[in-house]
Amino acid sequence: MNFHAAALWAQMPARTTSSFEWGRIQSNSDWILPIAVCMALMLFIRYMYRRDAQELPRWLGWLLTVLRTATFYGLLIIYLQPQFRNESEEVIDSKVILLADTSLSMSLTDSEGGKSTGGASRAAQVAAALGDGRFLNELRKTHEVAVARFDQDLGRITLLPKRHPAAGKAMGRDTPGTARDPVPGATSDGGKSDSAGDGADIAWEKQLTPTGPETRLGQAILESLQGEHSSSLAGIVVFSDGGQNAGVAPDAAIQAAREAKVPIFPVGIGSRRQLPQVRVVDLAAPLRAYSGDKYTVTGYVQAQKLGGRLATIELLSRDASSGMAHRGADHLEASQPLVLGGDGEVVPVRFELMPDHAGRHTLTLRVKVPGADPGASEVVREADVEIVDHKNHILLLAGGPQHEYQLLRNLLYRDHTCTLDVLLQTAQPGISQEAAKLLDAFPDSREAMFAYDCVIAIDPDWQALSAAQIDLLEKWVAEQGGGLIVAAGPVYAGRSVNSWIQDPAMSKIRALYPVSFYSHGAMLDEGSYQGKDPWPLNFTREGLAAEYLWLEDSAGASHQAWSSFPGVFSFFPVKGEKIGAAVLARFGESQSGQSAQPVYFATQFYGAGRVFYMGSAEMRRLRGVADSYFEKFYTKLIRHVSQGRLLRGSSRGVLLVGRDRDYLVGNTVEVRAQLSNAQFEPLLAKSVEVQVFGPGGEAQTISLSSDRTRAGTFAGHFVATREGPYRLELAVLDGGDQRLTRRIQVDLPQSELKDPLRNDQLLSRIARETAGRYYVGTEKVLAVGAPDALVRQLKDRTKTVVKPLGPDRWWDEFWRRWIMYLLGGLLCLEWLLRRLFKLA
Repeated sequence: MNFHAAALWAQMPARTTSSFEWGRIQSNSDWILPIAVCMALMLFIRYMYRRDAQELPRWLGWLLTVLRTATFYGLLIIYLQPQFRNESEEVIDSKVILLADTSLSMSLTDSEGGKSTGGASRAAQVAAALGDGRFLNELRKTHEVAVARFDQDLGRITLLPKRHPAAGKAMGRDTPGTARDPVPGATSDGGKSDSAGDGADIAWEKQLTPTGPETRLGQAILESLQGEHSSSLAGIVVFSDGGQNAGVAPDAAIQAAREAKVPIFPVGIGSRRQLPQVRVVDLAAPLRAYSGDKYTVTGYVQAQKLGGRLATIELLSRDASSGMAHRGADHLEASQPLVLGGDGEVVPVRFELMPDHAGRHTLTLRVKVPGADPGASEVVREADVEIVDHKNHILLLAGGPQHEYQLLRNLLYRDHTCTLDVLLQTAQPGISQEAAKLLDAFPDSREAMFAYDCVIAIDPDWQALSAAQIDLLEKWVAEQGGGLIVAAGPVYAGRSVNSWIQDPAMSKIRALYPVSFYSHGAMLDEGSYQGKDPWPLNFTREGLAAEYLWLEDSAGASHQAWSSFPGVFSFFPVKGEKIGAAVLARFGESQSGQSAQPVYFATQFYGAGRVFYMGSAEMRRLRGVADSYFEKFYTKLIRHVSQGRLLRGSSRGVLLVGRDRDYLVGNTVEVRAQLSNAQFEPLLAKSVEVQVFGPGGEAQTISLSSDRTRAGTFAGHFVATREGPYRLELAVLDGGDQRLTRRIQVDLPQSELKDPLRNDQLLSRIARETAGRYYVGTEKVLAVGAPDALVRQLKDRTKTVVKPLGPDRWWDEFWRRWIMYLLGGLLCLEWLLRRLFKLA
């Protein structure tokens, strides 16, 4: 990263000098030939006119000689190319680069030797040192100061020019040495420069907010050296805990600094003392559970320096509407002892709860370690769970009585948490079906359609729906948060003639799908692919992390269960997933001639609703592995896609986030809302505001902008900057006290927590091998008057550079023309005199 180009204007004004020279003369020997030729010509001219002008007046002979000789003198001057050579003397200021670590380990708070940091995180300590002003002001008396942040990337923050007293006077400043404004565009905050010349107005805490999941210390130093004038670079100051865990090794940066003769001055931030501590790494609870059904809550506890100690694990609950700050209302649900594991070992602890009343509840897992230090004696972590007491209203739509349809119909009919309506499009009048209601046609009214939470469509004949019914289905998904599960089949989607996939009237149906289809061609002529043997499903990273696809309670056990599943025999060929959709599983190894494995499971948000796509209806084959897997698959999948309906905190809308778990500090949280007005029509507004309450109770307001393509849909985002629970609240417009709420949990990545101690060994080696010096803590940095102060170690490397600017082409542009005119005049005068005096 080169700051120098952006700061050219900040240098002292260059001084330009000029010197006369002959362009043809590079050495003394270059004079010999032109002077010899010129002398020979002069002798010849004199001889010629002495002979020709014997009978003429003597003065005329000398006059003609002078005219001819002057002409040749002029030609000699033209040949020698007279010019002025220009040179610029430019003063390049000495420069210091400050690198501030903004990886997530810098968000930790330490105590060193029992001395507390006052609750300030590592990053806050660096921000306070730079915001103090003493260190920067002292540096800028001698150096130009560039400030950058680094984690997995290197980003410029600002460039503060050196204080030039002479420049300050020239610019009309009252006080010598007053700093000039920082270089425009040198900040990372939208490209705007700071208004203050000493960096006092820079929001250092904001600029140095830890967001990076990796620490690439060596790479940051190496990139800082590249492109800089090493002869004017006085040194690099690095504020870091030394947690190198990715990128270029520090050895490469050390070698580059030694070759450039640039010293590095690390400033160690953090603690070398590993304090006994306990962390609740995760609290896994379902987003929703049903009243009367048991559900499992699992906590994962990690300890340092407390291995073998007996801790008490308590699970408490309270009404989620009381917020984070009202833990006094917590009710103890269960408690059990736990022997803590060794350093870094994660130990699970499980609780089974039986919900007895509906509502949103906040679960708190509390770890108590008797006799431990205050920082580890009591640790908590929270999660929200929605207890619902109404039955999931499901519409099962099928183009024909496939085996999958029959088994799923029987399963859902027996499920006491569901109310099942059935629409079998090929059914004969009077047929009997196991269902609460047997439909003759697809719903055609808002009241009927909006009563459903989920629609499962197994190879449906979409062309049997009217335009009004299609529009109603699309609005139910997008505006009401309905959940749609679609399974492709060979009958209606696969027929090559008059398929709904080619029908222009079916554009809204195709828009619901998270995959795009072939509009025509051989792939459709074959229909869905049929194999003689089953092919396994290859789950993507997103699919493995999707808990609603887990067949067991943990990711590992579920992966093993899916691995034992022989697979499916067919898939429907599609072009691929749509932008914004997630592929969860692919159909085995490609034997269809397609370049990539075909999409089998895919999902996407559609407005406020979720749509899940299956390449074929063959999940009944899970029963061959375990009888319960078929039931688990559909039960969890239905509840997942229906959450837009089940989590509606108000009849006026729903508040959604991109995912409910697995956010890391520094991640961007996508927030969406689907809102309606008092008449239950899409809310028409430019934006709505959501309040975000952080782990420490701090609040911020984010604006969700209206989606131009979908009325009533609003979207926005914010960055999670701290570890812990976040609560989102949206007040419904004209809805009285109605509020939509969501909670997410934000964690630190394990790579940043694996070894959070200050790495004195690495930081001191960097200083020692680059002729720098290692400082521990920002107190040494702020002690600018001390004999061993950091500012005194950075030597002034200001230098003056003489740059040739090239010759001044005044001869080519002006004087050559006039000399040629003069020479022509001399020759004309000579010719005229010769004619007047009758010389040949």
